[in-house]
Amino acid sequence: MEKDFHDRLGKLRKKPKAAVTVRVHFQVVYGSAGNIPDATLKKQLDILNDAYKASDVTFTLAEIKRTQNAAWFSDPEGNERQMKSALRTGNAQDLHFYTADLGNSLLGWATFPSSYRSQPAMDGVVVHYQSLPGGALGNYNEGDTGTHEVGHWMGLYHTFQGGCSGQGDEVADTPAEQSPASGCPTGRDTCSSAGADPIHNFMDYSYDACMTEFTSGQNQRMQAQWAAYRA
Repeated sequence: MEKDFHDRLGKLRKKPKAAVTVRVHFQVVYGSAGNIPDATLKKQLDILNDAYKASDVTFTLAEIKRTQNAAWFSDPEGNERQMKSALRTGNAQDLHFYTADLGNSLLGWATFPSSYRSQPAMDGVVVHYQSLPGGALGNYNEGDTGTHEVGHWMGLYHTFQGGCSGQGDEVADTPAEQSPASGCPTGRDTCSSAGADPIHNFMDYSYDACMTEFTSGQNQRMQAQWAAYRA
């Protein structure tokens, strides 16, 4: 019903242009496996655009680059500086989205906007290639590892940052959370302050199927971080 209303409303007035446009460079690093097809990468791009549409952030495809390097593919963390120094191009508004095999205990990692000026070559996100849509990582194969890591790249912390005390994730409308959520728990509330744990937030550790939202405060923080460090 809500979607139908907004579809009709869109015919009556032009949708405002997104405030932020991110150029996405898919860096497919592969060995004997991991050569992700274009169709999967385009699905990942669609997932990012759907997740961030309320944030006034649009992702456009800049390039798909494929690099066959068994060492980088099997150990991107150990080879991160060499890999990124060889592959990264562009400026602060170019998101380099690296895919590789991160093993059994890591889904991805990202740099923050504030790090760009001092280490521009290291800027970007790295995600497990099996976390992309249709990958083999059960419960984490709908593309929201990418959504989560890009959230960091846009300046967001985890919802459980700092636990129940202090400034937390520095966003006022994400309730405090003692520890990361797992799965999709109902009624989880780990802090005495107001509000249940934000288990549906993209910056928690819930299953992909459970992650559905950023808050208004997170949207504002992303816009402010972009203006300060990437614009």
